[in-house]
Amino acid sequence: MRQRVSGAILAGGASRRMGQDKAFLEWEGRPLIGGIVERLRPVVDEVIVVADDTARYASFGDRRVADVYRGVGTLGGIHAGLKAASHDLALIVGCDMPFLKREVLDWFVAAADGDGGGAADLVILKHAAGVEPLHAVYRKSCLPAIEATIRSGERCAYAFYDRIRVRYVAPAEIAALDPELDSFRNVNTPGQWRRALQP
Repeated sequence: MRQRVSGAILAGGASRRMGQDKAFLEWEGRPLIGGIVERLRPVVDEVIVVADDTARYASFGDRRVADVYRGVGTLGGIHAGLKAASHDLALIVGCDMPFLKREVLDWFVAAADGDGGGAADLVILKHAAGVEPLHAVYRKSCLPAIEATIRSGERCAYAFYDRIRVRYVAPAEIAALDPELDSFRNVNTPGQWRRALQP
């Protein structure tokens, strides 16, 4: 039996490159964030939305929380979601990831739960372009390292990795589930959004 796991969706970004709030772009007849919530539900035991204006997200998720540390970007959102999580594990994703796949999310949770290599503090994809901090499973044991990083003035979402146990996932490990890594695609610009809408 697997551990219980929280799900957190980061919706607090300014969406400057998109020019409008990405979470409320229409996707399959509803706000994009509604689809993200629906994709997370079968995998997690609760859904938390992390946003500055929590009232806007009143109809999404089980709970809504704001950043504890304001103005530190993605790192602050990860911290807020993990801090608010009811369970030791938290699957954290962005609000702008329309191609999340349940099978891949399940795989990451299983890996964090100890499948094939013991318990890590963080399970995260690492590919040629870097890492994917907003499609990853974090353990609450990350919190002290995240908080120390924020207090030091660092804002990089992966600046604390040298203080924790990281399980890096290679693309080949999930190739059978997501060969093109579509699950990890996000939409930051109008051009990326147009391409995402193409059949």
